[in-house]
Amino acid sequence: MSIASHAGPVTIEEYLRSEFEPDADYVDGQIEERPMGEYDHASWQEAILAWFRLHAAEWNVRAKPELRVQTSATRFRVPDVTVMRRDQPIEQILTRPPFAVLEVLSPEDTLRRMHRKLGDYAAMGIAHIYVIDPAGPVYYRFQDGDLRSAQHFGAPGDAIHFPLAAIAALLD
Repeated sequence: MSIASHAGPVTIEEYLRSEFEPDADYVDGQIEERPMGEYDHASWQEAILAWFRLHAAEWNVRAKPELRVQTSATRFRVPDVTVMRRDQPIEQILTRPPFAVLEVLSPEDTLRRMHRKLGDYAAMGIAHIYVIDPAGPVYYRFQDGDLRSAQHFGAPGDAIHFPLAAIAALLD
């Protein structure tokens, strides 16, 4: 029996020793499968990673795809891209808030599910939470419990501030 199809609660230990393709979220004893990436999703994820890697030394950051983040005692989320400061200790599963997370919407994503996921990131203390809808492309920042249209990452005067559309230039 696949753990992803298991109807009952799953322990954290079962989740952590199981493999999912793609990786799955763990929310209060339940496995939440993430939508399979399509070409647009994968292209945006790749472009976001390339953008942050281009600026890694300048901004003193690391960017990783699909890295598990333990947002609370009973929740593990898997952002499309996680950005960490280089001075943040390396953990196999993040337990400290990363600098930023970026999610790329898939056609199967629901607003309700995405909002819960973004709320978990905010509750953990992640300062920069962004969502990209490749269909637009349209960019959002999750702040104070709401998704707000955003054109820039960060704010003017921040050490890391750039137009989100700059990432689109790296699309394959």
